[in-house]
Amino acid sequence: MGRCKSEIDSMRNEIQVAKIVSIAKLAGKAILNIYHHADFSKVVDFKTDNSPLTLADKAAHQVIAAELEKAYPEIPIISEEGADVPYEQRKDYQEFWLVDPLDGTKEFIKRNGEFTVNIALIENGSPVLGVVYVPVKDLTYYGQVGGGAFVSEAENDPRPISVNNKQHQRIAVRSKSHPSPEEEVVLNEYQVVESISRGSSLKFCMVAEGKADIYYRHGPTMEWDTAAGQAVVEAANGKVLVGTGPEPFIYNKSSLLNSSFLCLGF
Repeated sequence: MGRCKSEIDSMRNEIQVAKIVSIAKLAGKAILNIYHHADFSKVVDFKTDNSPLTLADKAAHQVIAAELEKAYPEIPIISEEGADVPYEQRKDYQEFWLVDPLDGTKEFIKRNGEFTVNIALIENGSPVLGVVYVPVKDLTYYGQVGGGAFVSEAENDPRPISVNNKQHQRIAVRSKSHPSPEEEVVLNEYQVVESISRGSSLKFCMVAEGKADIYYRHGPTMEWDTAAGQAVVEAANGKVLVGTGPEPFIYNKSSLLNSSFLCLGF
């Protein structure tokens, strides 16, 4: 049975961002235990699509799943490293957690530190809460749509962040591991004069923080790759669109594979 809107709103109000941040940090600790101490030749495996999987992905998933189930047992979880949830089962989900326990596995393997823990709450197909945690820097980006976006480092007080709304001389943020020539066409249309490179969901965070103005992704991603970052961007008054727009980017599709998307800070 689906929940009525008032029940969903009540549940949302009870969910504390601080709790989700704490869960992301616990997962980050599990990741760093492997990142700093493991023999990488023994922790990296490959999925059926030849994408890398590490013991850190699995360890972070176990932490997040256990903590979310304990804190919010009534809300289902879809995680990259969890069991597949058939569309027939999840199509009626009005709210669920969408989790990427370690976003940027290639960055993890390269040891460049640009990987994140992503936890998002999806309501009626839209991300309404997102936490993106950067374990190596103990840096947290988080946002709740309608409640603003913030960044905090270690134990310092969080500070609010917002998109630039820049109308010219724009800066693009681009992928370290997945560049594409199709980006050039889109970025030229938006008067981009400079580019920076980041891994994982940090690209969304750069737009949310106003350090970049546009992020276009032509290649495929999965829903768990983008949900938390989109929530932070939209809480910071940005937007994420299907393809090159104008339709909003939505979740819990029959296939969890994303199309191309455009993230704008204006």
